Amino acid sequence: MTTPTLATNYVFTITAKIGDVITAGETGIGVRRIIPIIGGEVTGAITGKVLPYGADFQTIRPNELIDLEAKYAFETDDGATIYVENKGIRFGPIELLQKLKRGEPVDPKLIYFRTVPKFETGHEKYRWLMEYIFIGSAARHADRVVIDVHQVV
Repeated sequence: MTTPTLATNYVFTITAKIGDVITAGETGIGVRRIIPIIGGEVTGAITGKVLPYGADFQTIRPNELIDLEAKYAFETDDGATIYVENKGIRFGPIELLQKLKRGEPVDPKLIYFRTVPKFETGHEKYRWLMEYIFIGSAARHADRVVIDVHQVV
């Protein structure tokens, strides 16, 4: 017997507004950065607002490969709170990654930025978010991160 074929379906987009980068410095495995999440919106099959707390905890390795781990929450338009833990990586040509670090625009198609968001909620309507694997295709901009969330089916 063969395993089920993997496919994905687009579900929603998270646009997380970000604050100023805080750098903890070189830790021995790379440069630790903390990027506050200060708001934003959710659009698509789920709509709502990103709550103004949480952060992305990044490690920039010497080859500019960036390990990401964001923890935050959003509130749906019908009042559910959904907690998000989103791990991923961002990688691309060093000169383009350095431009991103300086807040300069870079075509998102030139940067590999993928995430695996996990969701938690006690709201019955959205419990299905805890029953599937999701992947995200993301883009970093100077003031925000945009993540298209896809359900793996």
